[in-house]
Amino acid sequence: MNILLLGSGGREDALAWRLRQSPSCDLLLAAPGNPGIGRWAECVAIDPCNGERVVELAHARGIDLVVVGPEAPLVAGVADACRAAGVAVLGPSAAAAQLEGSKGFTKDLCAANAIPTADYVRVETEAEARAALHRFPVPVVIKADGLAAGKGVTVAMNHREAEEAIAAAGDGPMVIEEFLEGEEASLFALVDGEVAVPLASAQDHKRVGEGDTGPNTGGMGAYSPAPVLTPELEARAMREIVEPTARALAEAGTPFSGVLYAGLMLTADGPKLIEYNVRFGDPECEAIMPRIEGDFAELLQAVATGRLGEMPAPALSDECTMTVVIAAEGYPGTPRKGGLIEGIEAAEREHGVTVFQAGTARHGSGALLSAGGRVLAVTARAGTFALARARAYRGVDAIDFAEGFHRRDIGWRELARQEQIGNAS
Repeated sequence: MNILLLGSGGREDALAWRLRQSPSCDLLLAAPGNPGIGRWAECVAIDPCNGERVVELAHARGIDLVVVGPEAPLVAGVADACRAAGVAVLGPSAAAAQLEGSKGFTKDLCAANAIPTADYVRVETEAEARAALHRFPVPVVIKADGLAAGKGVTVAMNHREAEEAIAAAGDGPMVIEEFLEGEEASLFALVDGEVAVPLASAQDHKRVGEGDTGPNTGGMGAYSPAPVLTPELEARAMREIVEPTARALAEAGTPFSGVLYAGLMLTADGPKLIEYNVRFGDPECEAIMPRIEGDFAELLQAVATGRLGEMPAPALSDECTMTVVIAAEGYPGTPRKGGLIEGIEAAEREHGVTVFQAGTARHGSGALLSAGGRVLAVTARAGTFALARARAYRGVDAIDFAEGFHRRDIGWRELARQEQIGNAS
């Protein structure tokens, strides 16, 4: 089949890399793509949020499947435009994409369908937010209601921090919610409007600093699977969270079709939903793709055409993967752009290492330069987390990017847990 992939980040580089390996993928286009994606796909310079242009390109190039990488085109209705034009698309309608586009929408859906999540209140103004704070003990969570690229959440440890977060958000819709105790994990499911099946689990590292300190980012690293999300907990999360969500949207006349990413808190009372994303996460996608086995393109087409129930369960490698993000100085604030990047080929000579490009651009001379906050995602696979981590950091150390930085402790929770189990035995 001919496939059009929308997006230009590290997630899309990983998707392109995996789709290119699919036996059923004949032609792979990416819009707009990036230098890394250009290794696997033909890049076309169009706006992925422009549904009319996406449809024109799909018809002109005989596209059988559009795969939407980021959330913005989904919230903008690009999947609706594709479906209206008879083009199969992996990604939900704008109505169903409200699961990510509006945190308040998702919280209300959870409340109406007894889906376990934190207690909350929706507010529309800064004054309402300040007045609602007294309902919650600290820590308390402040969330901007709209899209925020993974950075619109503040966990306020005291009332002063909460007030500052509200002031920074200003007037506009917000969700104030109860702080949940536990460990976070990400569950990725495929949903075709009716059928929902689990795909893979991962754990992200949102904080910019080592030891999970500093402000939230889009993600500084990830690993897959997330052993803390045991098979029993995964089944419970599907039964109590993902499946009721898919059912509620279908009953509302806005069925969900695509990738549903449930950010979970594993509490003493069981899994609770923190938030939904309506696409693959980044950098979780970079950690998951090397574990996917079989014809990935065929699987995604089955989701897009409502045939997921006819497919065998998604096959995953038993290997572990570790992804380390290299970001540009200044991230998650204002990143420095234009830094020279060298050594990617050397990094990929390390066994099991693939370097996915996120914020990169080619200079006229052919040099690879930084062009965003998160620049590279160095991913390694191996039989154990310890070996995957060692390989990933050897890959990181082979890269010459003077204006970049990264965390050296990706995977620390799981490695500490496994060391503890090893010592006990």
